[in-house]
Amino acid sequence: MDSQQSHIGASRNARITRYEPNGRQPRGTSADVRLSLPARPENVAVIRHVLGAFAEALRIPPEQVEDMRLAITEACTNVVRHAYYRESEPGPIDVIIRPDDERLHLIVSDRGEGIGPSPDADGPGLGLPLIAALADSVEIQPGPTRGSRLSMSFTRRPHVGAA
Repeated sequence: MDSQQSHIGASRNARITRYEPNGRQPRGTSADVRLSLPARPENVAVIRHVLGAFAEALRIPPEQVEDMRLAITEACTNVVRHAYYRESEPGPIDVIIRPDDERLHLIVSDRGEGIGPSPDADGPGLGLPLIAALADSVEIQPGPTRGSRLSMSFTRRPHVGAA
Protein backbone atom coordinates (compact mmCIF):
# COMPACT_ATOMS: atom_id res chain seq x y z
CA MET A 1 0.00 0.00 0.00
CA ASP A 2 1.16 3.55 -0.61
CA SER A 3 1.77 6.05 2.16
CA GLN A 4 -0.05 9.37 2.22
CA GLN A 5 1.29 12.90 2.75
CA SER A 6 -0.82 15.20 4.87
CA HIS A 7 -0.33 18.96 5.31
CA ILE A 8 -1.69 20.18 8.63
CA GLY A 9 -2.00 23.92 9.14
CA ALA A 10 1.35 25.65 9.18
CA SER A 11 3.21 22.45 9.96
CA ARG A 12 5.79 20.64 7.95
CA ASN A 13 4.67 17.52 6.16
CA ALA A 14 3.21 14.90 8.45
CA ARG A 15 3.77 11.39 7.15
CA ILE A 16 0.85 9.13 7.83
CA THR A 17 1.28 5.51 6.86
CA ARG A 18 -1.62 3.22 5.99
CA TYR A 19 -1.91 -0.03 7.87
CA GLU A 20 -3.23 -3.41 6.92
CA PRO A 21 -6.56 -4.47 8.49
CA ASN A 22 -4.70 -6.67 10.99
CA GLY A 23 -2.97 -3.53 12.35
CA ARG A 24 0.47 -4.49 11.06
CA GLN A 25 2.58 -2.12 9.05
CA PRO A 26 3.19 -3.04 5.41
CA ARG A 27 6.84 -3.74 4.59
CA GLY A 28 8.96 -0.97 3.20
CA THR A 29 7.18 1.99 4.83
CA SER A 30 8.06 4.30 7.68
CA ALA A 31 5.71 4.16 10.65
CA ASP A 32 6.62 7.42 12.38
CA VAL A 33 4.28 10.38 12.36
CA ARG A 34 6.16 13.62 12.84
CA LEU A 35 4.47 16.95 13.45
CA SER A 36 5.91 20.39 14.04
CA LEU A 37 3.35 23.05 14.82
CA PRO A 38 3.45 26.49 16.46
CA ALA A 39 2.90 26.17 20.23
CA ARG A 40 -0.63 27.58 20.20
CA PRO A 41 -3.66 26.20 22.06
CA GLU A 42 -5.57 25.41 18.85
CA ASN A 43 -2.72 23.19 17.63
CA VAL A 44 -2.97 20.96 20.70
CA ALA A 45 -6.34 19.82 19.30
CA VAL A 46 -4.71 19.07 15.92
CA ILE A 47 -2.03 16.92 17.58
CA ARG A 48 -4.64 15.14 19.69
CA HIS A 49 -6.73 14.40 16.58
CA VAL A 50 -3.76 13.05 14.58
CA LEU A 51 -2.71 10.79 17.47
CA GLY A 52 -6.27 9.50 17.88
CA ALA A 53 -6.66 8.71 14.18
CA PHE A 54 -3.25 7.02 14.02
CA ALA A 55 -3.87 4.92 17.15
CA GLU A 56 -7.29 3.87 15.85
CA ALA A 57 -5.66 2.81 12.56
CA LEU A 58 -3.36 0.62 14.64
CA ARG A 59 -6.48 -0.93 16.20
CA ILE A 60 -5.58 0.19 19.70
CA PRO A 61 -8.60 -0.12 22.03
CA PRO A 62 -10.64 3.09 22.40
CA GLU A 63 -10.02 3.34 26.17
CA GLN A 64 -6.29 3.21 25.62
CA VAL A 65 -6.51 5.75 22.78
CA GLU A 66 -8.25 8.13 25.18
CA ASP A 67 -5.45 7.70 27.75
CA MET A 68 -2.87 8.48 25.05
CA ARG A 69 -4.84 11.51 23.86
CA LEU A 70 -5.08 12.85 27.41
CA ALA A 71 -1.36 12.34 28.02
CA ILE A 72 -0.31 14.07 24.79
CA THR A 73 -2.77 16.89 25.50
CA GLU A 74 -1.16 17.45 28.90
CA ALA A 75 2.37 17.38 27.44
CA CYS A 76 1.54 19.77 24.59
CA THR A 77 -0.43 22.11 26.86
CA ASN A 78 2.63 22.25 29.10
CA VAL A 79 4.71 23.36 26.11
CA VAL A 80 2.11 25.98 25.11
CA ARG A 81 1.90 27.43 28.63
CA HIS A 82 5.48 27.20 29.84
CA ALA A 83 8.12 26.62 27.16
CA TYR A 84 7.80 29.94 25.31
CA TYR A 85 6.28 32.20 27.96
CA ARG A 86 9.11 34.78 27.64
CA GLU A 87 8.91 34.98 23.86
CA SER A 88 6.59 37.23 21.84
CA GLU A 89 5.90 34.49 19.29
CA PRO A 90 5.52 30.84 20.21
CA GLY A 91 8.12 28.40 18.99
CA PRO A 92 7.30 24.91 17.77
CA ILE A 93 5.88 21.84 19.44
CA ASP A 94 7.59 18.86 17.84
CA VAL A 95 5.75 15.55 18.17
CA ILE A 96 6.80 12.07 17.11
CA ILE A 97 4.39 9.13 17.24
CA ARG A 98 6.34 5.90 16.84
CA PRO A 99 4.76 2.44 17.02
CA ASP A 100 6.60 -0.82 17.39
CA ASP A 101 5.25 -4.33 17.87
CA GLU A 102 4.62 -3.90 21.58
CA ARG A 103 4.36 -0.17 22.33
CA LEU A 104 3.33 3.20 21.02
CA HIS A 105 5.99 5.81 21.80
CA LEU A 106 5.04 9.49 21.98
CA ILE A 107 7.71 12.19 22.07
CA VAL A 108 6.89 15.87 22.68
CA SER A 109 9.74 18.41 22.38
CA ASP A 110 10.15 22.14 22.51
CA ARG A 111 12.99 24.56 21.80
CA GLY A 112 12.12 27.08 24.49
CA GLU A 113 12.46 27.10 28.27
CA GLY A 114 11.46 23.45 28.50
CA ILE A 115 8.37 21.89 29.98
CA GLY A 116 7.53 22.25 33.63
CA PRO A 117 6.13 24.97 35.80
CA SER A 118 6.93 28.56 34.88
CA PRO A 119 8.20 30.98 37.53
CA ASP A 120 4.72 32.51 37.87
CA ALA A 121 3.23 29.16 38.99
CA ASP A 122 2.65 28.31 42.67
CA GLY A 123 4.30 24.91 42.45
CA PRO A 124 4.17 21.84 40.26
CA GLY A 125 1.00 21.33 38.30
CA LEU A 126 -0.94 18.17 37.72
CA GLY A 127 0.07 17.55 34.08
CA LEU A 128 3.30 15.62 34.57
CA PRO A 129 1.95 13.42 37.41
CA LEU A 130 -1.12 12.68 35.25
CA ILE A 131 1.08 11.69 32.31
CA ALA A 132 3.10 9.42 34.61
CA ALA A 133 -0.12 7.78 35.83
CA LEU A 134 -1.38 7.14 32.28
CA ALA A 135 1.81 6.01 30.50
CA ASP A 136 3.84 2.85 31.11
CA SER A 137 7.06 4.87 31.05
CA VAL A 138 7.91 8.57 31.03
CA GLU A 139 11.28 10.24 30.59
CA ILE A 140 12.09 13.95 30.49
CA GLN A 141 15.41 15.07 29.05
CA PRO A 142 16.87 18.46 28.19
CA GLY A 143 16.87 19.31 24.49
CA PRO A 144 20.15 19.32 22.55
CA THR A 145 20.59 23.10 22.90
CA ARG A 146 17.42 24.37 24.64
CA GLY A 147 14.06 23.10 25.65
CA SER A 148 13.07 19.63 26.68
CA ARG A 149 11.98 16.30 25.32
CA LEU A 150 9.27 14.27 27.05
CA SER A 151 9.13 10.62 25.94
CA MET A 152 6.27 8.39 27.01
CA SER A 153 5.31 4.90 25.95
CA PHE A 154 2.16 2.85 26.14
CA THR A 155 2.11 -0.93 25.92
CA ARG A 156 -0.28 -1.84 23.12
CA ARG A 157 -3.22 -3.82 24.40
CA PRO A 158 -5.13 -6.05 21.98
CA HIS A 159 -8.32 -4.64 20.52
CA VAL A 160 -11.30 -6.71 21.67
CA GLY A 161 -14.57 -6.57 19.77
CA ALA A 162 -16.04 -6.77 16.32
CA ALA A 163 -13.62 -6.48 13.42
